[in-house]
Amino acid sequence: MSSIGGKNIGDGNPCFITLEAGPTHNGLESAIRLCRAAAQSGGNAVKFQILDPDRLVADRKVMFRYDVLCDKKTGRVETVEEPLYDILARRALSKDQWRTVKQACDELGLLFFATIGFPDELDLLHSIGCPSVKIASGDLNHFPLIRRAARLGLSIQIDTGSSSLGEVEAAVDVIQSEGNSNIIIHHCPSGYPARLESINLRIIETLKQMFPFPIAFSDHSTGWEMDIAALALGANMLEKTITEDRCTRSVEHIFSLEPDEASEFVKSIRGIETAFGNRRRILHADERQSRLKVRRSVYLKQDVRQGDRLTEELVEFRRPGIGMSPDRFESVVGQRFAKDLTADHLVLANDLLPAESSFR
Repeated sequence: MSSIGGKNIGDGNPCFITLEAGPTHNGLESAIRLCRAAAQSGGNAVKFQILDPDRLVADRKVMFRYDVLCDKKTGRVETVEEPLYDILARRALSKDQWRTVKQACDELGLLFFATIGFPDELDLLHSIGCPSVKIASGDLNHFPLIRRAARLGLSIQIDTGSSSLGEVEAAVDVIQSEGNSNIIIHHCPSGYPARLESINLRIIETLKQMFPFPIAFSDHSTGWEMDIAALALGANMLEKTITEDRCTRSVEHIFSLEPDEASEFVKSIRGIETAFGNRRRILHADERQSRLKVRRSVYLKQDVRQGDRLTEELVEFRRPGIGMSPDRFESVVGQRFAKDLTADHLVLANDLLPAESSFR
């Protein structure tokens, strides 16, 4: 079991719900509005991506292709291409601005964490009291960065992306070698949006068998059907991207949730968790009472006299089940009636003489 900000994450605990706003904000004010939306949805946390495009992207000519939603009613989609540097530049905030976002989350009662790529960004998170950090799938083998994060004692979330299971094991070993076992492993299918053929939800079961840590699902598909399926397969944490407008012409908005949808998403997940119940068959008082309407009792088909023996020919099993049940009937066949009774009478235990009195 792991924890973030005092909230336990793992089997036996409510699913931890993170709303991802890193790729969908376009500046400080937008970021804070998305924090408010995440808090109002009932989610546990909001996640961002702290980055410096000038340091991260060496070649500003590298192009990135993705889909955008042009019309919500028709579902018309357009594929666009633009420099990766320009995409990341829209997400870049100063350190002071990130402090402002963190403060806003604190005031909203919302946990804040982020994906980082450089040591100073990690140090920023630590300095502002961030309880967790996420390592992008592309940095799963960036052992110096992972080791530094582990030493700070933060909850470490690792994206596995297109990594092999062996690479995931190696990253986990690095974290644990620094005395940190507060680890969460994300299954994050690639694609913007992810193709159904590449989502591979069953890897969640494999990861849960391989590791004693919570397993998360970072969803890059439209809607939340895949999240429900992941929850059913045992995911302990869900990460879903939110946006102010799915028609925004930038990457990841097309499969993100708008604020009202985010609330419905959280409500759906919580409802399903309630419906899961537990592995035991537990009948509540109202269920025990209501089932009597369809269960059966012993009724007389004809009049009987005191001293007559109870036989199957004398009775019918009718609803409701408020008298002697059919399974109880088999144990009293042959006993004598204690009094005269008329047809259609509901047979009760005190209508019969005790067994030892039946054969005198």
